[in-house]
Amino acid sequence: MKMIKQILIVAATQPEIQPLLDHFGNEKPFDVLITGVGMVATAYAMGAHLSTKKYTLVINLGIAGSFERRIQLGEVVEVIRDTLSELGAENDTEFVPIETLGFGESQLNNTNYLSKNWKGPAVKKVNAITVNTVHGNEASIEKISKRLYPQLESMEGAAFFYACQQIPVPAIQIRAVSNYVEKRNRDNWKIGLAIKNLNNFAIELISALIQA
Repeated sequence: MKMIKQILIVAATQPEIQPLLDHFGNEKPFDVLITGVGMVATAYAMGAHLSTKKYTLVINLGIAGSFERRIQLGEVVEVIRDTLSELGAENDTEFVPIETLGFGESQLNNTNYLSKNWKGPAVKKVNAITVNTVHGNEASIEKISKRLYPQLESMEGAAFFYACQQIPVPAIQIRAVSNYVEKRNRDNWKIGLAIKNLNNFAIELISALIQA
């Protein structure tokens, strides 16, 4: 395994990675960036931070909702493609993506698969969308599912990939599923389980990286 010397951990909120921070304490072998929730906050925070320091690997950690019931609540996955699903225009009932308009790209890929740095248990690779408004309406869920076939959704992932590509710097996005994308029902959420599994995985991953 190739030695990773400068690691940046990126998360939208500190509670999502608090167990990781507690585990390593004051002698953390990585830097931490808490961006705030949403793609705008993420893009700004990462642009500002990455312009001041260079890294050999940037890891985005967070929780997410799953469109697929085959993905279990609490399961840890690697996002390998993320789409800015709202970036484009409406033409009556048709959605026109930004690529068709000729003004940019809405699909972003990770720049460093987990398998390049990790020899532990395999995690599922998934495609995700990044949204300003998380889905909670049956009609809108059906519509986005038919258009993009997403497996996960978050509010930061694609912005994270975009910032890393602009530098450029190798990037990995790891998420744990806290809920299914459905009509909003907090009783069905497993946020605690998702955070626990996410951080256990992150601790194992980072420990392997720094010991290699």
